[in-house]
This record gives sequence, structure tokens and C-alpha cells, in this order.
Amino acid sequence: MKFIIKAIGSGLGTGYAPVASGTVGSLAALLIWILLPPLRPTTQIILVVVTFFIGVPICTQMENTYGHDPKQATFDEFVGQWISLLFLPRTIPVYIASFLIFRALDVWKPFPARVSQKLPGGWGIMIDDVIVGVYTCLFLSVVGKICQ
Repeated sequence: MKFIIKAIGSGLGTGYAPVASGTVGSLAALLIWILLPPLRPTTQIILVVVTFFIGVPICTQMENTYGHDPKQATFDEFVGQWISLLFLPRTIPVYIASFLIFRALDVWKPFPARVSQKLPGGWGIMIDDVIVGVYTCLFLSVVGKICQ
């Protein structure tokens, strides 16, 4: 069981990357999204909600093993990166923009993302990436509408 928790919690091992584990995790999440067949909006939401609620207890376990908000826990990047892509066109420019914006915002952690990290256990690990993913998706949606 510990192997499964570490495999999922580390974003399929990306959390063990020697540098920039969050970036590696986000890139892996993006590649998985690209490889998935196009999903209906309701299926996209179900995927994100289910992975979020799987992620909270798993990231809590990762925190219990490695300490507060450990670099090894990158499953949060998967959920956040997928949120950043919700309902958006499946195009290379959108993929690149969502990845770059999500990573920049995840490092910056605009309000209330930074504050949310103080939540206990996996909640604190997961919520900031959810917030940053929502910001990224909203930004790209607005830009997409303006550029049409």
C-alpha cells in the first residue's frame, strides 16, 4: 500500500525528480491530458473532482512521511494543471500557455493560494494548486474570447 500511495502522491514518480519536481509533475500531467481522448465537459469535471478527493488523503500521507508540503508530493500539480485546461481548446498554443502560466502562478501563489497552504495536511497541499489552476483557466478563457 505504501508503494501505491507514494506512486500516486509523487505524481507517478515525478516528485522524486532531482530538480523542479513541481515542474516535472505539471509536465507529466499535461502529457497525460494530451494523450487522453477528448472528454466531454462533465467528464472533465468528474476527472478533476475525483482526482482531487483522492489526492487529499494521499498528500496527507506524503506530508506525514516527508514533512510539510514536501517536494515529493506532486499529485497536486496534476490536479491543478488539469484544472487549468478545463473546457479549453486542445491546441498546442493552449497547452504551452496553460503550462507556463500555471507554473508561474504556482511559484508566485497569488492570493488566496499562499494562505491556503496553511490548511492542514493534504488540503494545504492540494488547494493552492486548485486555486492557481482556476486562475490559469479563467485567464486563458478570457484571452481566448478576446482573441476570437
